[in-house]
Amino acid sequence: MATLEKIRKHGGLLVVLIGLALVGFIVQDGLNSASSYFRPSQDEVANVDGSVIHYNEYLERIEEMGNVYKMQYGTNTLTDEQNTQVRQSVYNSMVQEIVLNETLGKIGMEVTPEELFDMIQGENISPLVQQFPLFADPQTGVFNKTRALNILKLLENVDTAPVESRAEIENARKLWLFWERNIKLQRMQDKYMALLTKAIVANPIDAKDAYESSAESSDIVFAMQSYSTIPDSTVNVSNSEIKKLYDQRKEQFKQKPARILDYIAVDIAPSEDDFEKAIKEIEKVKEDMVNATRDIAEIVNEASEVPYVDAYVSESALDPDMVSFITKVDTGEIDGPIFKDNSYRLLKLVDKKNAPDSLKINDIVLTSQDAAQLKNFADSLFALLKSGGAKFNEIATQYSVDQQSSENGGDIGWLTEITALRRYGEEFKNEVFAAPENQLVLIKASYGYHIAQVVEKTKSVPKYKVAYVLQQVTPSSKTYGSIYNSLNQFITRNNTLEKINAAAKEAGYEVISNTKVMSTDHTLGSITDSRQVIRWAFENSSKGEVSNIFECKNKFVVAIRTGSMADGYQSVAQVAPILKSELLLKKKGEKIVEELKSQKLSSLNDYAQAMNSRMDTVKFIRMNTPRIANIGMEPVLNAKITLAPLNQLSEPVIGTNGVYVFSVYNRNKEGGEYNEAQEVSTLESANTYRTGYQAIQKLVEDAKIRDNRIRFD
Repeated sequence: MATLEKIRKHGGLLVVLIGLALVGFIVQDGLNSASSYFRPSQDEVANVDGSVIHYNEYLERIEEMGNVYKMQYGTNTLTDEQNTQVRQSVYNSMVQEIVLNETLGKIGMEVTPEELFDMIQGENISPLVQQFPLFADPQTGVFNKTRALNILKLLENVDTAPVESRAEIENARKLWLFWERNIKLQRMQDKYMALLTKAIVANPIDAKDAYESSAESSDIVFAMQSYSTIPDSTVNVSNSEIKKLYDQRKEQFKQKPARILDYIAVDIAPSEDDFEKAIKEIEKVKEDMVNATRDIAEIVNEASEVPYVDAYVSESALDPDMVSFITKVDTGEIDGPIFKDNSYRLLKLVDKKNAPDSLKINDIVLTSQDAAQLKNFADSLFALLKSGGAKFNEIATQYSVDQQSSENGGDIGWLTEITALRRYGEEFKNEVFAAPENQLVLIKASYGYHIAQVVEKTKSVPKYKVAYVLQQVTPSSKTYGSIYNSLNQFITRNNTLEKINAAAKEAGYEVISNTKVMSTDHTLGSITDSRQVIRWAFENSSKGEVSNIFECKNKFVVAIRTGSMADGYQSVAQVAPILKSELLLKKKGEKIVEELKSQKLSSLNDYAQAMNSRMDTVKFIRMNTPRIANIGMEPVLNAKITLAPLNQLSEPVIGTNGVYVFSVYNRNKEGGEYNEAQEVSTLESANTYRTGYQAIQKLVEDAKIRDNRIRFD
């Protein structure tokens, strides 16, 4: 049961699947359009060097990885951000698989079935296998090879499992197949990276340089003149100089297709009428709770967004606000309504008692499709255990269908009332928390029988049964319609960007301008659930077009496409301001240096006066120091300081932020003696990951990829 419950908690992406399927349906018209952007096959998510990633396969991978994320984060649902991470990770993996298979195929390298078997079940088990959640010992959390092999056998023989368990085991099997695929991909990456890194050997010169860069530091005294002391108007930068620098740096200005949008975002917020209605409703709920005309569970479940929990809990399981109330009042008293986080809350202390917070329980779980046969079998085992004719751990190991129970001789660990309720149901919770220590109890549950035994109890503490009502204040349909209609009337009257900009402020709207979005983006600015706006921007919209109203969770959004960026390189005009600024600083530096040299200065104090500056000191500067204290990022200065002779005045150095003159007055040696073999080994280890990672990224970069995800995500 424990394993099946774990799978039940983290399996199932039905909502996501339906959602994605609906997305596919909604964009169907777009897929059928004559737009060149939508010309590829309708189920082609991407084309990588001629290999097609089909929508169904992509969707299956999203489901698989979604299950992994749910298990990792211990949740049944994923946030928008997590769903975006899942989709991006799936896409990256599928692209890498294609380019790696293509590359390794050309050189005759592969991951053989024998190799994969050894990584999963042999003597060289992959670290990824050891991280698979279901292979961990429930007690220690550590990988258990015997458990792993048993689970793999179970996953290979789904058809022989009990009918009621097959769906859950099938979900676990899909999760494992996803894991296995990633093990193979990781092995492919490792092989390719090893092939490349073996060809790159660190030489003694590199090793010596790396050692000295980290082991030796310098202390300096310096003076600096900032570029801000030179007015921009005194320096000229020509268009030809900008173009020359652009040509030198062109690869830095690669860009992917993008759209430039202006947009209006309007909160879909409750009105005053909505708040008045909400307070009346919560007061009516309070009246019902005071009068107790109905069962408290019925009242809570009917009125609250949080279901009633029929269990006693200790203070440690409650939030501080609850504790401060329930520990000071008598049974039946009510707190609230309290308004917090756009919600009204009510709290009633239903009951309280002193009792153990947790129980350590041995348990045997029995299930069968034949109810009569199962009852007879459960009765006979119960009688056998009560008479002492068999040991509990032996019976649990042989007959319990609960994985944790069968593997641990019936021991399912410590349970609170809430964990017992959620894991095994109300009947189980009631019986075990009423049972004396060491007494066997036979419990009928909806799925079969438990033979349970309370082995140990914690000391008694105050415990409380609490009724908690949470009502979120949400916009009514009238409020929703009013906000929508007002915005719709505004964009009907003002159907161009010029009109919108002119009328927005008076109408109470703010226009957010010049927002760049790419086809892979899932949010517009900070607006969640706004992928549909980005899809519109790439689908059929033209410059100046005003969109319809999109509903993005708690906001209405209207977008205006104001521009676009083509695949390729940014133009000289687009990046000219950046390049001009860089050239201005460089020319200011040259101007400062020229003026300083013309004065034939001979001391640092003279330089400081000429710079209208002062002398300062900095210690422990290395070649690889990322930021120099009191100076900032100055890589050229780092290098000049490292190579400078001791106690010698430097020439003026043109840096990023200004011009520097310095003198190294001390050198510090740190660490042990130089060990060439050790330094070479350290360099090669660093190169292994960096070179391999960059090589794989380069394969992806050089591949011809047509990314159509905008149609599906």
